[in-house]
Amino acid sequence: MKRTLCISMAVAVLLALPACTATPTSNVDNIPPATQTQETHSAPAELDGLENAASDIPASKTTLTLTAGGQEFTVTLADNESAHRLVDLFPLTLDMNELNGNEKFFYLDVELPSDPYQPGQINAGDLMLYGDNCLVLFYESFISGYSYTRLGSVDDPAGLVQALGGGTVEVTFAR
Repeated sequence: MKRTLCISMAVAVLLALPACTATPTSNVDNIPPATQTQETHSAPAELDGLENAASDIPASKTTLTLTAGGQEFTVTLADNESAHRLVDLFPLTLDMNELNGNEKFFYLDVELPSDPYQPGQINAGDLMLYGDNCLVLFYESFISGYSYTRLGSVDDPAGLVQALGGGTVEVTFAR
């Protein structure tokens, strides 16, 4: 009985093997190259009519003022399209929410272009974009596996923890 069962199972396995090596029915190989490329993010229609004043000045030289808890901080912006488009929205006063005891975040009503990467090391004062509409301001340094688009960083983050406090805080971004 055992022998018959073993032989039956062996025959079933041998018959199933050709099915594993058959040509897949997926048409992934037939997709035109243009649709195989990585998804890109473009600016939303809401931003199309806005003048991009920041594009006239290299964003690496562009600074803004961040005000929180009655203190002002200078932020130097990154030289990328995301930072340029963010500046187009200024001035912004946001009620930024607490997350993980190391960051404040706010979901913008518009999408910004994004080019996410995994920075690994997050530094206090980093201003990042998570996804294409979540503005994140980090006030503690730590290691992260998440992907962000760099927008800029606070030049001197001393006092940032105290200014941002716990819970939701009002943060103003202005030129």
